[in-house]
Amino acid sequence: MENQELNLATLVSVFADGHSAISFLETKRWPDGPICPFCGSDRIYSLKAKPESRRPVRPSVHKCATCRKQFTVRIGTVFEDSHIPLNKWLMAIHLMTSSKKGVSSLQLSRELGITEKSAWFLSHRIREAMFEEASKNLLCGTVEVDETYVGGKPRKDNNDDGPKNKRGRGTEKTPVMALVERNGDAYSKPIKNVDGKTLKGTIKNLVHKSSTIMTDEWSSYTGIGKDFSGGHEVVEHSDGEFVRGNIFTNTIESYFAL
Repeated sequence: MENQELNLATLVSVFADGHSAISFLETKRWPDGPICPFCGSDRIYSLKAKPESRRPVRPSVHKCATCRKQFTVRIGTVFEDSHIPLNKWLMAIHLMTSSKKGVSSLQLSRELGITEKSAWFLSHRIREAMFEEASKNLLCGTVEVDETYVGGKPRKDNNDDGPKNKRGRGTEKTPVMALVERNGDAYSKPIKNVDGKTLKGTIKNLVHKSSTIMTDEWSSYTGIGKDFSGGHEVVEHSDGEFVRGNIFTNTIESYFAL
């Protein structure tokens, strides 16, 4: 399993039952053998009940010979304190990470055979585990920059036709700025507005000075080229231009589409 691509076909045996899932997760978390999550010791032994014992030991329980605490592979992970079988957790992780457009709690509930409340809890824990802090390394090379607007359609008022659902700049939706390094990392965050101070300030903080900046013709980006040795290239979307040689913002638009 270690050298195989992780997909639905190769993970069928892992999804089969909780014991298989535990063994799989242990090999991923502790490739060189169990490590105590409490003290970091590798002096670990597995607990097994004696034949005459009336108190059976749960499968895959380990004990640390240093701090004397018992633990399983769940301790210190998003699976801790959850009664959902581990194989269903792994199924959910596979579904959420292999679906480009995401997967709803309702769909997880149907696919895993658990309640919608459990699916909601499970999906939020997985999303929290997937969260990454902004990289300390600056974006470099060719970096495409753009903004999008996030939010649902405004509700109609009973007394009139309701607010206009304006799209793009000028909408009441929340602006989100994104920077994508071609063949590299991406960074996005909500911003208060799309003025020059905000947009150019963010670019200066996150992009290496040797880079080339690619944007559309929005005026707030004007002048950013002087701060980067690669300059600033502009795609004139209003003139029907989308690609000019190596000058385009298609990468970041594909990022927004996902």
